Amino acid sequence: MGKTIAEKIISSHSGKDVKSGDIVIAKPDFLMAQDGTAPLVINAFEKFSDKKIAFPEKATFVIDHNSPSPNQGVSSLHKLMRDFVKKYKIGLFEVGEGVCHILLPERGLVKCGDLVFGADSHTPTYGALNAMSIGIGSTDLAIALYTGHLWLKVPETIKIVFDGKLPYGVFAKDIALYMVKKLTARGAVYKSVEIKGKAIDNLSIDGRFTICNLTTEIGAKCGIMEFDEKTEKYLKERGHKDLEPVFPDEDAEYEKIYNFDVSNLSPQVAKPHTVDNVSDINEVEGIEIHQGFIGTCTNGRVEDFEIASRILDGKKVKKGVRLICTPGSRKIYIECLKKGYIEKLVEAGGVITNPGCGPCVGTHQGIPSDGENVISTANRNFKGRMGNQNAFIYLASPATVAASVIEGKITDPRKYL
Repeated sequence: MGKTIAEKIISSHSGKDVKSGDIVIAKPDFLMAQDGTAPLVINAFEKFSDKKIAFPEKATFVIDHNSPSPNQGVSSLHKLMRDFVKKYKIGLFEVGEGVCHILLPERGLVKCGDLVFGADSHTPTYGALNAMSIGIGSTDLAIALYTGHLWLKVPETIKIVFDGKLPYGVFAKDIALYMVKKLTARGAVYKSVEIKGKAIDNLSIDGRFTICNLTTEIGAKCGIMEFDEKTEKYLKERGHKDLEPVFPDEDAEYEKIYNFDVSNLSPQVAKPHTVDNVSDINEVEGIEIHQGFIGTCTNGRVEDFEIASRILDGKKVKKGVRLICTPGSRKIYIECLKKGYIEKLVEAGGVITNPGCGPCVGTHQGIPSDGENVISTANRNFKGRMGNQNAFIYLASPATVAASVIEGKITDPRKYL
């Protein structure tokens, strides 16, 4: 029997010929923790008697979730991180550099065939580059830092095929939300998810990141896409030369196979308070909103701000409605400035915050009031996610968010394109 992509990547990183269900010890290519998890990593690491980092050049911390620091307590945690990376000589992305899941691919720290562990649940984002990237706990990451290895169970694989051509005004985020709707929040628990099809082939790498990011919301261990010319171009632009893409065997064994045709897909919206509570736009159109948010590791990239600025060009955010825009990285921020996207968003009434996670985390930026409805490009709408358990979060594409803040209600973006 042939192998899936996950089985091949874990085989190459464990030195064993593995199949799903096997327990192995694997050697990762890169490790990451952010400021919400890194202090816990440090606390676990300090309990080891012999303190060392196995491969300092293959690890980094990122200050992005509470960035800049909102209070004295968080500042002390950031100092803890800075002191640790200085002592052990691992990498650090500072305040304002961006979101971990955008920075690692952007800076060329992930490539096809890699095995990456991140102390953050949306680490599967990098699967868009034909890598196997897995979110793990802080204690596990501390062990991987110390030993250079980590045990894991080889996951079974689900294959999802998205065929057809996306209709005008429908985007990668709509595919991602549709996927979560169809599989549900527990539809792929501890599974590797291979995602392919004509609709995926036609997406940009930015769009593919969006879909892999949402595999976390179906419970997946990781989401992985196949290597193609777009993947190759992206990686070579970031300095990778000798690429070794990983493809599944024709006779690979899958636990399930889903086939979806997105030719007639409409804009999708996830309603409070679960990500799989997804409806077509016509079912929620007209619901009043008080705040829009464009950003995060799901949709904080250049093409996201391009489409939002195109919709808002020459228009205004409705009086009484806020629009918060958070570029996913400093590089993205600068490119959006040069292309005029930021200017159009500001002229429309939007507020631009520093690169980072922004309002998504709910610690210091854009916290909604009781009873307010927020429409967001983030990946989660759980109760209290943005900092207020009495607010209501709807998830949608940047286009839908942009159209909605114009009218002050959930709006089909196709009327503005």
